[in-house]
Amino acid sequence: MKSDQKALEQEALESLASMSAVPKLEGSIGRVIGWVDTFFLTLAVVALVAIAATVLLQICSRLFLPFSIAWTEELSRYLFIYMVALSVGVVLRQNRNISVELFHHLLSPRMKAAFQVLICLLIGLFAFLVLPYAWQYAQNGAWQTSPTLRVPMLYIFFSTVITFALLLVYSLLGCLEGIIAMCRSSASLQES
Repeated sequence: MKSDQKALEQEALESLASMSAVPKLEGSIGRVIGWVDTFFLTLAVVALVAIAATVLLQICSRLFLPFSIAWTEELSRYLFIYMVALSVGVVLRQNRNISVELFHHLLSPRMKAAFQVLICLLIGLFAFLVLPYAWQYAQNGAWQTSPTLRVPMLYIFFSTVITFALLLVYSLLGCLEGIIAMCRSSASLQES
């Protein structure tokens, strides 16, 4: 019974990850990228746990204290922004972003790799175009402070720079993985 359930779960995961047919980089480069992925995911999880603790503190203060703590809502908002900013690159690399999967199952492995290259090129181009404006936006926050925490908004607005920089780096990585997969599949087609 449990093996049938495990098989069904594995089949469902494979059908959801139709673009995961494109292999990731291996060797020492792959390990380093894996460590970087783990680092950013760990920071995102820390932000998520901090959000939960902040919201729990806000709830407890409203229930048990004669006053509510004003800064908890703002802190949870900023933590959420950074959680998304820190995890966006890994989400792109693992192909876990929102996509329409109407025809992915019809594509050959080489076409899946080409499709990944196309998507990563478009995302990378967008990130490349927006990144200078994100930097300008972040610099505008140097003269502002947040309402309750009194943190310079530069630190909050800098999350846009992190987001688009990570999207650019990870889209280049996705292009590289897709091109390598296309070359490998064409080499395997020539051998047969």
